[in-house]
Amino acid sequence: MLVIFDWDGTVCNSESRIVACMLRAADRVGLPVLAPEAVSNIIGLGLPEAVATLFPEAASEDKQALRQLYSEEWMAARVEPLPLFDGVLDTLDRLLCAGHQLAVATGKSRRGLNREFQEHGVGHLFVASRCADETASKPDPLMLNELLSETCHKAEEAVMVGDTVYDLDMAAAIEMPSIGVSYGAHCPTRLQECRPKAIIDEFSGLLSWPPLVP
Repeated sequence: MLVIFDWDGTVCNSESRIVACMLRAADRVGLPVLAPEAVSNIIGLGLPEAVATLFPEAASEDKQALRQLYSEEWMAARVEPLPLFDGVLDTLDRLLCAGHQLAVATGKSRRGLNREFQEHGVGHLFVASRCADETASKPDPLMLNELLSETCHKAEEAVMVGDTVYDLDMAAAIEMPSIGVSYGAHCPTRLQECRPKAIIDEFSGLLSWPPLVP
């Protein structure tokens, strides 16, 4: 089976840094003050789509400035690598040993994902990946279709694992099974509305889902 992972909020514990960087960037542009929960809600979208969702009435030049300043804030905050969630490395290794292939479908940029692959030494674990700046942003399922095509899998031979409705909705759009994680940006109640096969409370819970267990 092809196991496709969202990155931020699913594999990598990055929510608090994303929120802080977006709030600082918006303040620098002079845009209205946001509640942290509003920023958490857009995690998983590509940066242009996230900014448009947060500030739909903002002038185009302010949106462009916000995207640039967010990127600056993000780079400035990278004093240390963001941590992976507990159990990630062991679980990925056990999935590979069970014969599954792994991939990533993320709202991050290619530059950002490659940097985190390098920092954590995990890039070699994934047979393929797609980022929001090289295909359509979630919840459009294009990145999933591209991953299926690249790895020669059908939708029913794969599963999408993510912490937001954007992840689960794009899987549902092509009838791909999905698994939600309860510890990320969107609460389990919202995830449940997308009819995932399971909602897990920790990353290693993937090993309890029957299709992934040898």
